[in-house]
Amino acid sequence: MTVLVISGTGTGVGKTVVTAAIAALAAERGERVAVLKPAQTGVADAEPGDLAEVRRLAGAVTTRELRRYPDPLSPEAAARRCGLDPVTPAEAASAAGELHASHDLVLVEGAGGLLVRFDPAGGTLADVAWSLGAPLLIVAQAGLGTLNATALTAEVATRRGLDVAGVVIGSWPAEPDLASRCNLGDLPVAAGAPLLGAIAEGAAGQQAHRFLEHARYGLSPWFGGEFDPECFTGRMASQA
Repeated sequence: MTVLVISGTGTGVGKTVVTAAIAALAAERGERVAVLKPAQTGVADAEPGDLAEVRRLAGAVTTRELRRYPDPLSPEAAARRCGLDPVTPAEAASAAGELHASHDLVLVEGAGGLLVRFDPAGGTLADVAWSLGAPLLIVAQAGLGTLNATALTAEVATRRGLDVAGVVIGSWPAEPDLASRCNLGDLPVAAGAPLLGAIAEGAAGQQAHRFLEHARYGLSPWFGGEFDPECFTGRMASQA
């Protein structure tokens, strides 16, 4: 894996935290890591965006943001509202390719869900992933409602010829409810792909060295972590 596209099942599910966790583990291994955010919305020019959070948590990784829009809308709507040029999938894929030429791992973080529109032509993160031939990682919520959102995302991705690498829970609650515990076994079925991690709630509030511990504990060996879905599911079931 040299390029990975990261999409949420919606907004606020923990994409940036998962992106930072993957980047932190790769950087610790000595890999040259780049994180690309094609479109940042809902953040003013002088404010720190998602990439600032990635750098805070993952350390000295390369970051690149193609466009920033102040309104908290889809990239296409935000660009239209403020009169700025939209980001196209071709532009995003080209930027990822440029970063790939000088980095071992490129992470492309979307905005919201997989089919959120980037431009008036209807370009989406799915088009970026298809252009790059890169696997897709789905970041999902833990609790009630996540199975439908995950299944919809995975089905669309598969129909568009994308390889769904797996699903990661972006924020695993300190006190998981019944739905969250049951979803540990059901999420891989909904995604048609393995559960590759569960990042602990509050991990993003830690300093970088503590966050690295959360990343290692919460991500699969596929990313260089120690997360074992069977052991984790069994442990959560025993706490019910």
